[in-house]
Amino acid sequence: MLFRSECSKLAKFKVVISDPQSGKSSVVELEENRAAPFVGRKIGETIDGTVLGLSGQKVVITGGSDKSGFPMRPDVHGGIKSRILLGRGIGFKPSQSSLRRRKTIRGNVVTDDIAQINVKIAERSAEKAVEKATEKPVEKTVEKPTEKPAEKLTKKPAEKPEKKAEEKPKKDKEKPKKAEKKPKPAKK
Repeated sequence: MLFRSECSKLAKFKVVISDPQSGKSSVVELEENRAAPFVGRKIGETIDGTVLGLSGQKVVITGGSDKSGFPMRPDVHGGIKSRILLGRGIGFKPSQSSLRRRKTIRGNVVTDDIAQINVKIAERSAEKAVEKATEKPVEKTVEKPTEKPAEKLTKKPAEKPEKKAEEKPKKDKEKPKKAEKKPKPAKK
């Protein structure tokens, strides 16, 4: 068994950082000493973001995958790779509700076999929020057009739903009705 200091020399991760506020994500590659804070951590643990270049922020580990592409699953304990019977969730998306399969997955502990770690920003520093609030907004000069586009914009959306509502019944009326089948006379 390798200790944390020995694992950090071998570890190399791609860390995908998701920002729930903006909906954007970015990738950071960590090698050797920079990867040491992640080795031995579990899914759901909070880590200081300075390791990833996010000073004053905290990130939560949400998942990951190993070098072979098998996903990490939070309900499997340890850093092992195992085959378990899955009905739904991470690692298996069934096409039917009652379908179950035996799939290979990784445990919830980050080891040196993990290639990618997914994290999301959990807490932002109060200093950055204060800086954003105290920044002076940049004034933009906008030329006023000669026409009044605001009136045109307000009229057009109001007309469109009415036309669509009117068109639907017309289309139904315009469709030719299917010929009714007449019953054939019974043979005597």
